[in-house]
Amino acid sequence: MAVTTREMDGFFRGLLDLDGFKDADSSLNGLQVDNDGSGIKKIAFAVDSALEVFKRAAEAGAGMLFVHHGLFWGDAIRLEGSHRERIKFLLDKNLALYAAHLPLDQHPRLGNNAVLAELLGIENPEPFGLYHGHKIGYKGNLAKVLTVEEAVKRVSFMNRPPVGVFPFGKSESQSCAVISGGAANEAFQALEEKLDLYVTGEASHTVYHHALEGRLNIIAGGHYSTEVWGVRQMMEECSSQLGIDVEFIDVPTGL
Repeated sequence: MAVTTREMDGFFRGLLDLDGFKDADSSLNGLQVDNDGSGIKKIAFAVDSALEVFKRAAEAGAGMLFVHHGLFWGDAIRLEGSHRERIKFLLDKNLALYAAHLPLDQHPRLGNNAVLAELLGIENPEPFGLYHGHKIGYKGNLAKVLTVEEAVKRVSFMNRPPVGVFPFGKSESQSCAVISGGAANEAFQALEEKLDLYVTGEASHTVYHHALEGRLNIIAGGHYSTEVWGVRQMMEECSSQLGIDVEFIDVPTGL
C-alpha cells in the first residue's frame, strides 16, 4: 500500500486537533517538509528531528517520518549549519517530515499523557495542567496505590533510569497527575490540588523545596522517555488503520 503526504495529513488531522493548538504551540504542527509527490510505503516514527534519526529512517526505507519535536518553532531561522544539513538530507532522500507537539501530548487516547495515565493506572483521568489555556496532562485517583519505585517501573521505557526521583511524600500514592516532557513547574499545580504523585519528564531546582515541604512525590522520567509513548501509539494506529509498514526509530538522549 502506498499513500501520499496529503492523504497522511488528512489522516493525522482526523485524529489530532492540530488547529486547536495554534494559540498555544509554537511548533509548526503538521507537514513540515513535503516530498516530491511520490507514494509512501513506509512511515518511521521518532521523538526528535535529528540528523541521526533522519539517516536511520532513510536506511529503513521510510518515505515519511512522524516526530513529536519538529524542525520549526515559531520564529523563522536561517538555513545554515545543522538546520540546513537536516533539511538538505530530507530533500535529498525525498523523506517527508510530519510533526505533532502539544496536540499529541494532549490526545485523550493516543497522547503521551493518556498512555502514561494508563500505565500508572489512573482511573477516570481528568484534564490537568493548564498551559496557555489548554490542559494537556491528566490526573486522577490510582486504581491501586503505588510506591514511587513501582510507579518508576511502570513509566520507564525499556527500563531506562529516570532523570530524577524525589520521594518527598507518602510511601504509597493514591492520586497522581502526569504531564510529559518539560513540565517541571506544573508541579505547583499538583501541589495546589494536593495530589500525592506528579510524573513529568524534567526536574527543576525551583520546584524542589516546595515539593519537599508540600510532601509531593515527583518522578522526572526524562523528557525523551516520557514522550515515546504517544509517538508509538500513533505508529500502532497507522499500522492498524492503514495497514502501512511502520518502524520506531529509537534515539534516546538520556535527558
